[in-house]
Amino acid sequence: MSTQKKIANAASSRLSSFQAKQTLETSKASRRKSDNRLAVMLAGGAIALALVGQLAYFNFGPGSVTDTATDTTEVPPVENSELVPDIALAESRIWTGSMNVGDASLELELDGVSAPQAVANFISLSQSGFFEGVSCHRLVTDGIYVLQCGDPDGTGGGGPGYNFGPIENAPSDDLYTSGSLAMARVGGDGSSMGSQFFIVYQDSTIPSDKAGGYTIFGKITNGLDQLEPIISAGVEGGASDGPPALETILGAIQLR
Repeated sequence: MSTQKKIANAASSRLSSFQAKQTLETSKASRRKSDNRLAVMLAGGAIALALVGQLAYFNFGPGSVTDTATDTTEVPPVENSELVPDIALAESRIWTGSMNVGDASLELELDGVSAPQAVANFISLSQSGFFEGVSCHRLVTDGIYVLQCGDPDGTGGGGPGYNFGPIENAPSDDLYTSGSLAMARVGGDGSSMGSQFFIVYQDSTIPSDKAGGYTIFGKITNGLDQLEPIISAGVEGGASDGPPALETILGAIQLR
């Protein structure tokens, strides 16, 4: 079995496990309110699983340098929103921690004050182990300078089985400074965020589209230079936007 196939199989298993845990927790809460709601949620979950493969939304995010305010991309509906982590997880505070990206060990801060929903989502996924072993599937080295991670499929079209919005804490001047952690999303849809995020490794101006900008939910406070081997290796095939030539896998994420 090829390495790529092993990664895909592991990602599929991880996604199924995460969705099962999320569904279980949501079902427990829902039973306290209504037995009928449980049946509706399970049906919604099945529909979302069937549709998630059709949402190739992160093929757009964090945003093509050619995106404009006249983007006519069809906006998919919000799916399985009842599984979105409770915003209270962010605790309206600044979180600190570390994240392994390939061989790099990055120190980070999460802004639970300015981007509470995105931070709650990142905390929930991190604590469940969702991100471990997931590849960083996209590197952009021209126009904008980002490393995009968090897709369990490794294709640019995967997610946790739900999406959320709205956009939080986007810069008014479209400038994403070096070290920013931001959420990827569908072009033109501010309620399409899931598990995919991007690390800005060099100041980048990313134009807003008709939905606005991109949620900045934290920043890398130390270790960004350790991504240099990945950046220097470039993109597979010599392009400026695509899979990193140096395979890059997310490791442990610790938050406090």
